[in-house]
Amino acid sequence: EKIHVKGQFGSSISFLATQFLQQSGNPVVLILDDKEEAAYILNELESILSKQEVLFLPGSYRRPYEIEQTNNANVVLRTEVLNVLNTAKKPRIVVTYSDALFEKVVTKKVLNKNTLKISVDEKLDINFLNELLFSYEFHRVDFVSEPGEFSVRGGIVDVFSYSDERPYRISLFGDEVENIRSFDIDTQLSVEKVKSFTIVPNLENKFSDEKRESFLDYISDKTLIVAKNLNLIQSEIRRNFILAEEAFQNLKSEIKHASPHELFLDENEFKSGLNKFPVVEFALNAYFEGNSLQINQKPQPSFNKQFDLLLEEFNKKTAEGFTNYL
Repeated sequence: EKIHVKGQFGSSISFLATQFLQQSGNPVVLILDDKEEAAYILNELESILSKQEVLFLPGSYRRPYEIEQTNNANVVLRTEVLNVLNTAKKPRIVVTYSDALFEKVVTKKVLNKNTLKISVDEKLDINFLNELLFSYEFHRVDFVSEPGEFSVRGGIVDVFSYSDERPYRISLFGDEVENIRSFDIDTQLSVEKVKSFTIVPNLENKFSDEKRESFLDYISDKTLIVAKNLNLIQSEIRRNFILAEEAFQNLKSEIKHASPHELFLDENEFKSGLNKFPVVEFALNAYFEGNSLQINQKPQPSFNKQFDLLLEEFNKKTAEGFTNYL
């Protein structure tokens, strides 16, 4: 079903997305207009739910075909989202925006083929791991400080995978994994003990010649799409694709590059991708023809830092039977 919701204000999108996740038991992809709005909603959701239940899918390029301007931290976040969606048993909310959806992702087949899971009490040959990490284009260093690095000191192996925000320390007893801990790169001290973790290479660079697909094709068909303004998002995808085509035409011909259609989403793929999902949209003008739902809300009045008036309003609402969320 495609549902157009009218009359919402403030943080109600975050509360409704939370209810959709908890009551349906299916994943939710929340598409916002831009990165700033997505980051704002992400912060709200992380205060309502646990951080493990909310994922952020950012864009990795500032401009198409300019690899040197790739944001490494965003590459890690994108890889983490793909890895979690591929392996997690519990549904999550994924927060994203037009520029991030515009970039295609590697297929599940490629991700599965190039993912190594390491678990406690399992056998692990250091020479095999060393060769595998080199094939993943990881760099061997004395102390890891960023994704794509690893170090070997006796029976201790530190690995900073592209699928995690922290590196992991593997302690070996002979050729058996004794324990695994995440650790802080600044202090080198352990943060959390875990039973397993996965090593994933840089999906943006290493597999640039692999077949890619839209993020909308990657996610489960049971996913609910919640969007702020699909008409605006489609126009942004159209604009970005035109820029990508212009950038592709200006590339040096002696270097082979994948075409824009192989790397990026165009507006027709975006629209056909959305068709297979249930969609809830919050906008003045509906993107799909479907049911319309009016919810009667009004914005919180401005108190201009007069906290006594704010407290008075909260007490009044409590007396009227409302529950206050700050």
